[in-house]
Amino acid sequence: MSRTVTIAAAQLGPIRRAENRASVVKRLIALMREARSMGADVVAYPEAALTAFFPHWWTEDEAEVDAWFEREMPGADTLPLFDEARRLGIGFHLGYCELDQSAGRKRRFNSAVLVGSDGAIIGKYRKIHLPGHAEHRPETPFQNLEKRYFEVGDLGFGAWRAYGGVAGMMICNDWRWPEAYRVLGLQGVEMVFCGYNTPVHHPAAPDHDRLGQFHNELCMQSGAYQNSTWVIGVAKAGVEEGVDMIGGSAIIAPTGEIVARCSSNDDELIVARCDLDLGRSYRETTFDFAKHRRVEHYRMIVERTGAIEPADEAPVRRKQGAR
Repeated sequence: MSRTVTIAAAQLGPIRRAENRASVVKRLIALMREARSMGADVVAYPEAALTAFFPHWWTEDEAEVDAWFEREMPGADTLPLFDEARRLGIGFHLGYCELDQSAGRKRRFNSAVLVGSDGAIIGKYRKIHLPGHAEHRPETPFQNLEKRYFEVGDLGFGAWRAYGGVAGMMICNDWRWPEAYRVLGLQGVEMVFCGYNTPVHHPAAPDHDRLGQFHNELCMQSGAYQNSTWVIGVAKAGVEEGVDMIGGSAIIAPTGEIVARCSSNDDELIVARCDLDLGRSYRETTFDFAKHRRVEHYRMIVERTGAIEPADEAPVRRKQGAR
């Protein structure tokens, strides 16, 4: 008998810079109620879902920056979302910006949580692959200052028993890196939740613009197929404070097929019945890691060719001049 979980992806349209948390949470609750009415067991929201995507703006005012972050989860503004999930009996995934002071200093992360149908937090993830830059670039039409406003996540890529299976998380740019999916795949993940705020325009390489949506789907589909998992990609879409962001929120099967996709750049809900056992046939045949994956040969090839310099417990580094 197959294990089926009904998953909803709750895409958000633009959030105005002046829109307060209470207004955004009302939007999230409306989508949550719609998801539950359609039989969803869990609803997924985008990256940094509670505010406009502030890394597009430069500010030196620490208090203004801190105002975009949550000091606790749930807090006063987000507690109604947790309460409604408990009332409805539905789980959710939420991306938000986290201000943490547990290490004796102020740290800021781009974070996400998985929440159960009882309103309790199951797991937390902090974004690892931060895109963009830290320096001021006033000459660009907008900025991508994630490296300025966030620290690199320090929790690793975790997997948790949730929603009847094994769930993991990543955030936006993480999906471009195959090792992010693979670390989750090695933990037997069966569903990966990934929120994003991805601009249509890439100031550093505008020739990539026409391929943004294609690359978005390519990364998620390949990650799903190569790791035998469902992938739930959820966008903040549309023109937000002058920045046009791609939509295309999608639910992708372990086959690599897109089974549901949003068709607008507004608040929109898509729902799919996801058979968690669908990935088993891939995990036990083509992508049986124990039988077919040969990690030891990667290092042997590296050492023989000298093209890439291996480093223990660190990413490999390409030697200067290597082709």
